[in-house]
Amino acid sequence: MTTALAQRPTAGGRGVLRRVGQLRHTSPGRLQLLLVVLLVLGALTGLVAGVTAQSAAGGTADLRDRAQPLLAEAETVYSALAEADTIAAQAFLAGGLEPRELTQRYEERLAQATTALTAASRRTPEGSAAAEAVHALAAGTTRYAALVATARAANRQGLPVGASYLTTASELNQRTLQPQAQALFQFASRELDAGYEQARSSWWLILLLVLVVGLTLALVGTQVYLSHATRRTFNVPLVAATALTVLLMAATGVLFALQRDHLRAAGEDGSAPVTALAERRILALRERASEALTLAARGGDDMHEDDFREAQSRLTFDDRELLTEAALMHQARAQHDAYLRLHEKVRELDDNGDYDAAVKLAVGTESTEAFAALTETLDQALTARRAIFDAEIQHAGRGLGALTVLAPLLALTVCVLAALGLRARLEEYR
Repeated sequence: MTTALAQRPTAGGRGVLRRVGQLRHTSPGRLQLLLVVLLVLGALTGLVAGVTAQSAAGGTADLRDRAQPLLAEAETVYSALAEADTIAAQAFLAGGLEPRELTQRYEERLAQATTALTAASRRTPEGSAAAEAVHALAAGTTRYAALVATARAANRQGLPVGASYLTTASELNQRTLQPQAQALFQFASRELDAGYEQARSSWWLILLLVLVVGLTLALVGTQVYLSHATRRTFNVPLVAATALTVLLMAATGVLFALQRDHLRAAGEDGSAPVTALAERRILALRERASEALTLAARGGDDMHEDDFREAQSRLTFDDRELLTEAALMHQARAQHDAYLRLHEKVRELDDNGDYDAAVKLAVGTESTEAFAALTETLDQALTARRAIFDAEIQHAGRGLGALTVLAPLLALTVCVLAALGLRARLEEYR
């Protein structure tokens, strides 16, 4: 009894295959098989076309609404912390009551970092390394602000211990907070890369291409068979179905070609230069902070000057990612060279024992304006590249939402037309 039950499904399967085989030997049977093939291919094509368009639209929207904003927030955290460290060191050098402008800028940068961290926390998966970095940065920023406040209070009273607190705060910023901000920035960069891959929907697109080509060949082959079998040149419903399939293939091809072109432009002319420019701006800020901290140490070790030289060696303006900003990079290079010349004068004065003159030059108008010109040029380039990314991503998403609905409808219409075209021929055998 058990053996008989086990054999029933197999026998049923063989029966279906036998009936299908028998259909191949009669004209109505062959028409029924062709109809099944066309309907299956049409249904699969519509389904895969809709999924492909939805995946591409979703990936493009994720790039626009999550991945790129997360990268911008991570860069803001990174830059704001680096700039806060620079401003705190400059304000400390001024001695006594810090200049109000520097104090205000320092507080603004800390507020920027805090706001960006809050926004980034909503875009990072809970429990991920990025979420842990956000939590650590939030706690570390609070501790950093407390250390700077203590250093400023001691400095107002003329206590030498203020420099120690400032050095501790700066080490916390540069050795702990900035590496964590960099880790968040790298996570955001990887998310951006993954977003590009999802937006391209390469595997779905390949499958869709195979199905559309298969459906087109099946429709053409069916019409050729009918032409020979019925001596009729055209089957109007099948001709219309073929035309709609070609239209679907053309519309899909054009939309995805445009989308990929805009995605390429968003990456090459937008996010890649933004990443490179942000890193260079941070390196410039590290130079400025290290210069001030070297002076604040008052003839201590050369650790901060070594940091300056290390940042200087990494700060370049002519690598491949920045070719799109050639004019601005030429300007930034000249401005950086001007700042470096002033830095050498600062070091020469300090090394020769004229500390007051070195501090005056470091925090004076000439050095401040030279460095501000450099950062403004980099900011200008960053703003331009972000605008390009936003525009290209906006263009990349156009039409994909409509294709998500229209592609299945076109495929359904193809199925209906194929059924009408073959049904008329089948009725001739009744």
